[in-house]
Amino acid sequence: MARVHAIHANGSLPRPILWQKLHKYLSLVKTELSPKVSNPSLPRDVPSPEALEQELVWMQDTLSQLGSPVVLCHNDLLCKNIIYDSTQDRVRFIDYEYTGYNYQAFDIGNHFNEFAGVKEVDYGLYPSKETQLQWLHSYLQAYKELTQGHPGDTRVSEEELETLYVQVNKFSLASHFLWACWGLIQDKYSTIDFNFLRYAKLRFKQYFKMKPVVTALQLPK
Repeated sequence: MARVHAIHANGSLPRPILWQKLHKYLSLVKTELSPKVSNPSLPRDVPSPEALEQELVWMQDTLSQLGSPVVLCHNDLLCKNIIYDSTQDRVRFIDYEYTGYNYQAFDIGNHFNEFAGVKEVDYGLYPSKETQLQWLHSYLQAYKELTQGHPGDTRVSEEELETLYVQVNKFSLASHFLWACWGLIQDKYSTIDFNFLRYAKLRFKQYFKMKPVVTALQLPK
């Protein structure tokens, strides 16, 4: 992942696609799915469009202040999109449909969320803090080596590690929100045999469950 994130934008200043995509998805939910979303039988499972809009405003205001770098991101790095070639001992990513410049912490947080799976979602598989810190330490070492331009000191400080940990877990909320809205849209339009509405409900449920937990996390001073 560090190799993808280290690809330069040819001197331009890329803007994150996250907010544009979230506003687009939410607009579709509001205009195309409002009657379904507002169904009285789903008050706890699917928030109203008005509630979703409030959450998006809060997220954009909060997450954009965290200082996460904007880098080239895969944006959909679930396990099925990671291929390991044992003959060459190499890892490759596939399915670049959602690739674009985005927040570094979003791409990592989204990847951690995907540990839970898609068909049989189990958020008990979300990596522990210990596992995350080990992963993030290796990532930061690789990212530094790739972006410094020359071999140098790739030591990772405790502050750098804790900062990325907090950023990643806060941005994991945006991942839940995005794929939940995506699930609502797919439920109406997709012909794939998959329960997208159930998936959307699970992502919204996890978003609201984790919001107070990750909101309490503080960047090191």
